[in-house]
Amino acid sequence: MRRLLTACFVIFVAAAPALAQDKPVDVNIGFGWTFPSSGFKDSFNTGWNGTIGVTFNINQHLGVQGEYTYARMNGPEKTILVSATPIGPGSAQLIESNQQMHIGSVNLVYKNHPSDRAVGGYALGGLGIYHRMIQLTSPAVGYTTFCDPYWYVCYPAVVSVDNILGDRSSNDFGINIGGGVTFGHEAKFYVETRFHYVWGPTINPTAATLPSGTTTNCSGGCSSNASYFPLTFGVRW
Repeated sequence: MRRLLTACFVIFVAAAPALAQDKPVDVNIGFGWTFPSSGFKDSFNTGWNGTIGVTFNINQHLGVQGEYTYARMNGPEKTILVSATPIGPGSAQLIESNQQMHIGSVNLVYKNHPSDRAVGGYALGGLGIYHRMIQLTSPAVGYTTFCDPYWYVCYPAVVSVDNILGDRSSNDFGINIGGGVTFGHEAKFYVETRFHYVWGPTINPTAATLPSGTTTNCSGGCSSNASYFPLTFGVRW
């Protein structure tokens, strides 16, 4: 029995470095900033994100990652002209917004981090489902017009403010591509950036409120496709 235990111990000690080198699963967690780009940045400011993921390593360099990310961006303070009656004079009133995203993605990861070096790098890209939620709030009461496809709203003719305020959401398909730098050996700190592009719904003016002959920038439908760059700092082990 003693010889058997000794033999098992020797095998375990000999195999430990190989197991550490060929670790089948990595876990990562990170937080950072989210920077909207293109027309998206006119409707929302820089926000923040948090992410957690699991990578299943196919070999030393290649892996498949499943990842969940939460991102939030507040909108800039805007004013809308609100009138007490549909044809009365208007006064500027504050309207506030935010967008929250729950993102599930699957990514292919290519890693280059030699075991004898403290610094490495990786590239990744993949597909995801983006659940986008928009919240609009205002203390205003009365009638107004407003159109912003990134807020999922387009009322070019006068409606009650209540028609504009509230929560809206959509489930959209998107892609991401990017890369990062890692520091460390077993537990690796990383800095990562990616480009995300999300295909959103087409926002059309509400036909019931659009008088005959009225034209808007969204008369033919406006795209809510969005792009942004997250910058994330995290740890992988």
